[in-house]
Amino acid sequence: MRVIVLIDYENIWGGLSTRGYELTPEKLADFLREYAHKKGIEFAAVYVYANFDREEFWRTQTAFEKTEVFTRHVFSKNSYTQTDYRRNAADLELMLEAQELLLTRNSVFDAFFIMTGDGDFLPLIRRIRAWGKQVRVIGIQGSMHKSLQNYWEADETLEEMLQLGSPENYDPQEDLPAAVRILAELQLKMPYIASTKARTALKTRLNRSLPQVKQFIRRALADGWLLKLEHSDASLRIGRTKIYIIHPEHPQVRQYLSEDVLKALSHSYRQLNVV
Repeated sequence: MRVIVLIDYENIWGGLSTRGYELTPEKLADFLREYAHKKGIEFAAVYVYANFDREEFWRTQTAFEKTEVFTRHVFSKNSYTQTDYRRNAADLELMLEAQELLLTRNSVFDAFFIMTGDGDFLPLIRRIRAWGKQVRVIGIQGSMHKSLQNYWEADETLEEMLQLGSPENYDPQEDLPAAVRILAELQLKMPYIASTKARTALKTRLNRSLPQVKQFIRRALADGWLLKLEHSDASLRIGRTKIYIIHPEHPQVRQYLSEDVLKALSHSYRQLNVV
């Protein structure tokens, strides 16, 4: 059986990320090869759809291309804010391409495998079946819309087939001393700490995955030693950005920074007019 695979990457990546997994192009490509061998099927083509400008997907488009997966970059919003947001842009591109394949390459494949948990794909699935093609949905346990249940093998969840096992336990408190110093260092070197810059620096210097960094930041914001504000900057196209501020009077901050650094931070924030 020859199969075309359509991957709603943002949906799949997001579902796994909330469970503490980080899905890389290499892991996904390995899974597809092993799955095809196990099932005795041939993948005629594999297409992955996402806004590859997203910070989380940095360099993944090139990585996918190296694994012979066809990428479809779909703009959904700019890198600065929700301006020009295009809702469900990747989903629409996937649906349009699936119908184009049905019309133009109907004789070269027997079935579609769609990797998603999004119930919006139900009309597409019905259309595929009306054309006499088989369709199977592969998704994530707990993230599969009920309307897709009839097309999903419950014993073939993506996390099981990827052999991800249980996510590693992560305690943000472990990174607190180093993270406070990293963010303070950034603040004293730059006019302000843009949220994207902060996440990138923490990911690199703490050697953590992006889901772990996001978990750390959520904890820091909840604890109150890190604040998230909107800052005006005339040099940016939209004139504003999201920034992080270290609360210099918070006990957790004072525990790990010297008085000289705390004074320098306070001076920096006065110049920003945020403290």
